[in-house]
Amino acid sequence: MSVAAHSPDLAEQAARLVVGVLGGTGDQGRGLARRLGLAGNKVIIGSRDERRAATAAASLDLADQVSGTSNEDAARTADLVIATVPWEGHGALLAKLENALAGKIVVDCVNPLAFDQRGAYPLPVAEGSAAEQAAAILPRSRVVGAFHHVSAVLLLDPNVTQVDLDVLVLGDDRAATDLVQALAERIPGVRGVYAGRLRNCGQIEALTANLVSINRRYKAHAGLRITDI
Repeated sequence: MSVAAHSPDLAEQAARLVVGVLGGTGDQGRGLARRLGLAGNKVIIGSRDERRAATAAASLDLADQVSGTSNEDAARTADLVIATVPWEGHGALLAKLENALAGKIVVDCVNPLAFDQRGAYPLPVAEGSAAEQAAAILPRSRVVGAFHHVSAVLLLDPNVTQVDLDVLVLGDDRAATDLVQALAERIPGVRGVYAGRLRNCGQIEALTANLVSINRRYKAHAGLRITDI
């Protein structure tokens, strides 16, 4: 059951969105592109290398729904953009695309993490989180944090018909967070749950390190469910 009490108009608006996935040739980007494409959205995978983007799109076997192009073209063409770039290139890419992303909802799902012999751990971010860094770089965009804890393995698995988790959605623009919740719920099994202002994104991103530890210990693809709502 939706926790956002979405109106039919909002669900229809989410269904009509052309979604760009920046840095979408990795597993997370391809997984989100696949699920949203299967749900009926047009999806544009972006990459620094247009040929890699086209190859990634073709690998999903959803030619009518998913295409590939440069990050710049994806940002310019899409109605809403999801940033799935590696943390190391996050700031530089968004700064380069600031004009193309002006006026658009930018969904940031980047987790600033590092790994050592003891496992995953969160990295400090001067702005507080990757999403807050995005908001600082993109003052003319409506930045929302979401999709941080979705397993790419499950998204890409053709035998998984429903993804059993809640997507935590954070942001300062209520209309934008509501629309991103509705977009998340186009993936069967997923609920979009509002989880606070963008300033609270740091702990959401850092929690991914705990999920990595859970997955390694239990050989799982753990997600989150929020109870009592």
